Amino acid sequence: MQQQRNSHERHKAQKRNTQIKLSELELGNHIDNLLAQAIITLAKTYQAGSIVLPTMKNVREAIQSEIEARAVKRCPNYKEGQQQYAKQYRQSIHRWSYNRLIECIQSQAAKANISIEQGPQPIRDSPQEKARDLAIAAYYFRQNKS
Repeated sequence: MQQQRNSHERHKAQKRNTQIKLSELELGNHIDNLLAQAIITLAKTYQAGSIVLPTMKNVREAIQSEIEARAVKRCPNYKEGQQQYAKQYRQSIHRWSYNRLIECIQSQAAKANISIEQGPQPIRDSPQEKARDLAIAAYYFRQNKS
């Protein structure tokens, strides 16, 4: 609810051409930096030579189908409730800047001499299976480039 109010206030400030509060943006940057640091620390712990990040290709379809599935599970046999839940969920997802997180990871990986690769993210499966398949796809892509 607070994010919606902040978003609305930013929109009004932009229309008035006045200064916009950056507190939410600063918080987002801080969280992205913390996540990037944790990823780099994990890569160092396992002596990884590279980090594979998913490309955002076909992500809209994947997110939409996941949102619909969650809405049906959350509000079975209640179409209006499913639509309302899906709308709120989409709004929360669209506020997050994936690109900003990727930039943080790339910056910190460069400092740690860890290369970054990108590969297609599978749409279905558990998070562990998605990560495994993403790493395998990046490995085969790297092999085919050589």
